[in-house]
Amino acid sequence: MGHVVLLGDSIFDNARYVPGGPAVTDLLRRALPDSWRTTLLAIDGSVAADVIRQLDRLPADATHLVVSAGGNNALDHGSLVLHERADSFAEVLTRMADVRAGFQREYHTMLHTVLARGLPTIVCTVYDSIPGLAPAAHAGLCLFNEVILREAFCAGVPVVDLRLICNESSDYARSSPIEPSVAGGGKIARAISRAINAMRAHDQGVSIVFA
Repeated sequence: MGHVVLLGDSIFDNARYVPGGPAVTDLLRRALPDSWRTTLLAIDGSVAADVIRQLDRLPADATHLVVSAGGNNALDHGSLVLHERADSFAEVLTRMADVRAGFQREYHTMLHTVLARGLPTIVCTVYDSIPGLAPAAHAGLCLFNEVILREAFCAGVPVVDLRLICNESSDYARSSPIEPSVAGGGKIARAISRAINAMRAHDQGVSIVFA
């Protein structure tokens, strides 16, 4: 019997955005074998560093950890990356490099704190097909996803690439377009289930899981 724990932000803690419909946690429970359990420790609004505090409530019988973090870091830095004036493109790139470096330090610390628990772990990228997302914001998300992928590859951690999974407008909640809908949550849950099955089958290597 397995016990999957979800850490991170509202990608998993999305119940308030799908009133009357199953949340990601419920959908993951359906996608896993009947004997498996799921626990939601992710909290809406959390940034990468907050995941470390979520680990304080980790169940003793947890067998797999899944982390979705970085989207709120991108939101927090949005004004810096997208709206401040600059005198040159080089200045813009320098600011973006500073944001990237800060996020990499935070994500690296978080990921290695999670991995120190010694449990099979999966991380998620930040999706970028959000309805109405401006091209500049889409480009800015590349900074954060590049960090997530680099840190995952260096640590040998499987990745669920939400950019390839939540790729339709129906995957996003009507109440808040940056949150997964029931349809999107179902895709995420099934991808996590497939990633866990792949880990159990191979027990090594990094997998990019999609569709």
